[in-house]
Amino acid sequence: MRDPLSALSDAFTSFLFGKVETTRLPVRTSTGQAQAVYLPTAAPGLGDSGVIIGREVYSGKGYIYDPFQLYGQQLPAPHWLVLGESGNGKSALEKTYVLRQLRFRDRQVVVLDAQGEDGVGEWNLIAQELGITPIRLDPTAALNGGIRLNPLDPSITTTGQLALLRTIIEVAMGHGLDERSGFALKVAHAYVTATITERQPVLMDIVEQLRHPEPESAEAMNVDIDDVRAWGLDVALVLDRLVDGDLRGMFDGPTTVGIDLDAPLIVFDLSHIDRNSIAMPILMAIVGVWLEHTWIRPDRKKRIFLVEEAWHIINSPFVAQLFQRLLKFGRRLGLSFVAVVHHLSDVVDGAAAKEAAAILKMASTRTIYAQKSDEARATGRVIGLPRWAVEIIPTLTPGIAVWDVNGNVQVVKHLITEAERPLVFTDRAMTEGSSDDQLPDDIRAAELEAEQRAARIENQQRMSDMNESSRSTVA
Repeated sequence: MRDPLSALSDAFTSFLFGKVETTRLPVRTSTGQAQAVYLPTAAPGLGDSGVIIGREVYSGKGYIYDPFQLYGQQLPAPHWLVLGESGNGKSALEKTYVLRQLRFRDRQVVVLDAQGEDGVGEWNLIAQELGITPIRLDPTAALNGGIRLNPLDPSITTTGQLALLRTIIEVAMGHGLDERSGFALKVAHAYVTATITERQPVLMDIVEQLRHPEPESAEAMNVDIDDVRAWGLDVALVLDRLVDGDLRGMFDGPTTVGIDLDAPLIVFDLSHIDRNSIAMPILMAIVGVWLEHTWIRPDRKKRIFLVEEAWHIINSPFVAQLFQRLLKFGRRLGLSFVAVVHHLSDVVDGAAAKEAAAILKMASTRTIYAQKSDEARATGRVIGLPRWAVEIIPTLTPGIAVWDVNGNVQVVKHLITEAERPLVFTDRAMTEGSSDDQLPDDIRAAELEAEQRAARIENQQRMSDMNESSRSTVA
């Protein structure tokens, strides 16, 4: 029972000055627990320097991302993985990101465009707007003045040429070269590069030398000339397919004159190549090595290498190893590698699971659009997403994605300007997401509901994590 004098004093004070506020005992807590009390509190952003992507769904703040600005501070590597089902906005994100990066003078972007309609690649409209002619690789047109890429182009170092030849052969054969076949290829390449100087050496020169090796090649290793010819037979048959088989015309001549490797945007249009044919990984290998050895120069440019349908790279162990080396040279080349994949299971369960894991590990930025629940859980396990993010992924609407930038996880809505819209929303791109102004009211309402539902899921998960933490502390 309270002291009567204290009660009388409180009553008189209340009469003169109004009701006295209740005094509460202080409560000790942590920021992790207090965030459940102040739910609108947002995580810190990535800074204000770089390319604007859109806005954070929960806080409404602008979301800015640039791997070159963040590298060395918040990012251990500038490489980026984009995941998600078709029709959720991956294409629109890639295109606006490239357009915004090209506003910086020291940027160069190379795109491997594996999708297209009406005989042209998906990036054709952007290339035209920027005055760029895509490098269209088409086996049906190659014999009639189409584009050729020569694996023995002098712009590639001799070491790079030999590495490229090995990769092409290993991809086509489906297994690695043994020591004897590798020796036959090496001596044939060395002879061709040493003796053909008045023109570009071509693959047919290598095939002829494998069929008819020089005696000096055998004498150098103290072996019989017939043995060297036998060792190189399988290699010659594989290369002959590029010269006179179903892949002829694209690689069996001098590189087409006029390909500008100094342009700010280079688009390799692969839309005419059967995605399931052996030509696709071979093309990936040739383009990768060709760019690597033409990029090694002190021009201080920052480069973005964007690969559509990147599972063609990661599913081939030999091509994956080549690109893994390219990524390791990222710092020296000033390179940010962007891989676009529909499903993570396409690569982690493929033939190159070990190489795929290494490439995924080097991607410090991961952007995940809507996926089915099972795929979202698998993705979360592989790349280490928090539980609330995994629960949100199946509920995401087109244009909204979970961004994980080296552990900084945000839900971001991609925004598109009026100037970008005609270039981004081609007929095909319309199936890859749309802008707010082009969406009917019922779809915009569904998006808003999805954002609110995602916020509720995150808050519930955070509350659950806080309660688990409290129980473990009490225990």
